[in-house]
Amino acid sequence: MKNSSEFEFDDLQGLIRFGYGKLTDTCFLLLNVADKEAAKQWLNSAPVSNAVKSDKQPSAALACAFTVEGLRAMGLKEPTIESFSDEFITGLSGDESRSRRLGDVDANAPENWIWGGKAKQIPHVLLLLYALPDGIENWRKKVVGKNFSKAFKILATLPTEDIGQIEPFGFADGISQPSIDWQRQQSTNPHDRDRYSNLMAVGEVLLGYPNEYKQYTVRPLIDPGKDKNAAILPNAEDKPKLKDFGRNGAYLVLRQLGQDVPGFWKFVDTAAGSVPKKREQIAAAMVGRSRDGSPLVPEVAEDIPGIPTEDRINHFTYDADAGGDQCPIGAHIRRTNPRTGDLPLGVTDFVSWLKKTLGFGQSRLDEDLVASSRFHRLLRRGRTYGPKLAPEDAIKPDAPAAERGIQFICLVANISRQFEFVQNAWVMSSKFSGLQKETDPLLGHRKPLMSGEATAQFNRPNPDGVVQKTCPLPQFITVRGGGYFFMPGLRALKYIAAQPTTGSDNKS
Repeated sequence: MKNSSEFEFDDLQGLIRFGYGKLTDTCFLLLNVADKEAAKQWLNSAPVSNAVKSDKQPSAALACAFTVEGLRAMGLKEPTIESFSDEFITGLSGDESRSRRLGDVDANAPENWIWGGKAKQIPHVLLLLYALPDGIENWRKKVVGKNFSKAFKILATLPTEDIGQIEPFGFADGISQPSIDWQRQQSTNPHDRDRYSNLMAVGEVLLGYPNEYKQYTVRPLIDPGKDKNAAILPNAEDKPKLKDFGRNGAYLVLRQLGQDVPGFWKFVDTAAGSVPKKREQIAAAMVGRSRDGSPLVPEVAEDIPGIPTEDRINHFTYDADAGGDQCPIGAHIRRTNPRTGDLPLGVTDFVSWLKKTLGFGQSRLDEDLVASSRFHRLLRRGRTYGPKLAPEDAIKPDAPAAERGIQFICLVANISRQFEFVQNAWVMSSKFSGLQKETDPLLGHRKPLMSGEATAQFNRPNPDGVVQKTCPLPQFITVRGGGYFFMPGLRALKYIAAQPTTGSDNKS
């Protein structure tokens, strides 16, 4: 087992480790391969940033990822591609059942997307460019460089705009992020992990490492005896005679989410009777935090493994708020990260586990309805787009209209168990943690259940004991595009660039 000083940060794309929050100028490019040989030449010399720490603040960074169509267009052979996950191979918009589970229906349906929808501008390559303020144009010119115009066709330049440390609705964003256990020292024993931990296994983000189940996620492994170009790749930890194309790579989920900022605040203002304090309370209840990022439940006094004690704004769980009296159970951030542990509260040994399993000693019948959070965490790396609009201005009749939203980006090692589980079982589920007929107040699509029952409602607690229902909720967020990508390690990028031309005897 390697320690942090031995981790191959020089083979890891820097976005995964750093996020580049100080590089506020961005440019996200969706490309198609126009000339395979020219594309491989460009890739071979592309200044893709690694994850090695430096004393000097970087002025710019570049990340690169491919769809399955892009890997094929770059010449990767089918036996290698077939070893990727089914979700990646099928694609975000490639299966109606997946679209239904993810909530991509009606206005969110792929046929309505600007890009990435069924056979509509499905990109091959995603380039993510980051730079210090006013530096993106010069960086883009450097990145594009020689052979680029011959190699690629630009399908779209996704909109991005820095509005500070908030998302378009005006709430502090980027607060809750998992920490990666680069030293690979945290136990996966459930009795050692009964409480919520913000520290997660490397294999939950990167392929080629043990995940929270202590298992290696399936990924492309190559026999070097059948492919001489595979010598550049690292050995597989679990099968050292094979080369690991997936090692230090991650799946990247990109979804362009349009946000109706005036619509959100006007709805909340009406629900609050135009009382500013009540407007803030309702909005905070829907999100799960106040606008400044403060949680609606008190910070926990004792240490939570993996969370620094100085990080007070993220130092909490919902253990003391099981009924949602302080933070509604259906609040957005509670759905996307319930902060649950491996075992129900009060389980400390085999006897207490057995009592809980048999149904004894439960203070609430629904106290263990939500799965352990550690198997479903996401590493987010998104950016906003559109001009900033304060809530006070958004409620005005002449609030300026504009395209606003988030380029949602998350990095995972298992698309199904991480992103799709959170989106389906927690965000879009009308029965999350025992709720009834209620989906995410922000991301929900408001489509009725198959029974015809409406889900466009949000319930929040009332100190008087009567649940306050806000309905009918309009749709505040709409999917505008998206795709599943693979972000390879640096050596895997070199391997892609070294793929033989058609007709070669090399096999992969």
